[in-house]
Formats: sequence, C-alpha cells, structure tokens
Amino acid sequence: MVLYYFCAVTKIDTILKTKKIYLIRHGQTDFNRMGIVQGRGVDSSLNEEGLQQAASFYDHYRSVPFDKVYTSSLRRTKETVSGFIEDGIDHWALPGLDEIHWGSKEGKPFDEKDHQEYQEITTQWSLGNTHLNIAGGESPDQVQIRQQESLDHIMTNAHEKTILICMHGRAIRIFLCLLLKYPLKHMNLFPHHNTGLYQITYTGQQFRLDKANCISHLSF
Repeated sequence: MVLYYFCAVTKIDTILKTKKIYLIRHGQTDFNRMGIVQGRGVDSSLNEEGLQQAASFYDHYRSVPFDKVYTSSLRRTKETVSGFIEDGIDHWALPGLDEIHWGSKEGKPFDEKDHQEYQEITTQWSLGNTHLNIAGGESPDQVQIRQQESLDHIMTNAHEKTILICMHGRAIRIFLCLLLKYPLKHMNLFPHHNTGLYQITYTGQQFRLDKANCISHLSF
C-alpha cells in the first residue's frame, strides 16, 4: 500500500512555484533478470528487454514538455532516457542520485548466507535502524544525505517546471521518503518496477504524490 501526501496551496503558489516531477526507475539489466544485487558500484547496461521498456516509456511520454532530464551517474539510467536526451532536452547527471552501495553483496549471486544477511539488514531498516549498512556499503541515512544535496540543486532551478528523473529501485524508495517526509523505515511502502513512473507535484509548499509506480506504457 502506498500512502498519498496532499496539502492545500494558494493560487499564487500554484502559478509561481510549482514543479512537475516524473520519477522513473531504469530499465531492466541482466543483473535484474538474474536477481543479482547491483548497487552504486556496478555500472551495468540495459539488456534487450530494458531497451524495449525504455523505448515504450519514451513513446508514451515523448510529448511531455520536459525542461530537464536528470539521471544518476550510472549508465543504466542515462540509457533509459536516451530518447529524450537525443531530442535535445538538457541532461544533468547527479552522483547523489546513484543507487545505494550494497558493499560486499554487489554484483554476485546470493547464496543462503547472503540472503540471510540481506533479510537481516532490511528488517533492521524497517524497524527504524536506517543508520546500519551491509559491510562496505551505505546506509539509507547516508544515501538520503547525498540525495538531499541533489534535491537542493534540482529545486534551485525554478525555471524548470517539468522534469524527468531516472534513478534506481532502493534509491527511489529513499528519495520518496525524503520528498514526502516519511520516516525511512517506511521506504518499502514504495514498490518499483523497471521504468515504473512516480509522478510528483511540488506545490510551492510540499511535494504531492499523484501517481505511483505506473507501468501503463509497458504494453508488450
């Protein structure tokens, strides 16, 4: 279940200070298909299905008048929105939007011990212990700190009224908690599918979630 955050705004706020944010997860990679964790330290490319997902998203949303495209520094996000970039829309890669670093668990198949450690750390996060991390990796608290820096950069560009952001699964969960002011222990309220869309409005006072993990563009 996804909770929705709404707030009242004045007409002048709506006219002068609003921003539309289209937030999507990157398309499928072979690591996704095989169930292998790929975090900040794995710079993988889209596979054939991921490229098709990206093309479907582009075809469905190509008429939206995006002022800027933001991605993480990892290639799978840029590849996902390459159609919009090739159309000439200004693009900016922000490392603060990178996926969480999964440390020793990145880029390799999980054995039974790995699965147990992963379940233990995510359970701790759901209990509110979001300062904890897998060995060699990042905690959700650390990720949100760098995301805040990226969000500050994005929001200073007031002339950008409609923007597209392409990120990663766990990073999106953390980012939505940042925008909607949810405690990080609730991050699992936000599911994510490859190229699933979260549509968000900044009202001038708060962020409002308008659409959650929409995949209507995936008709194949």
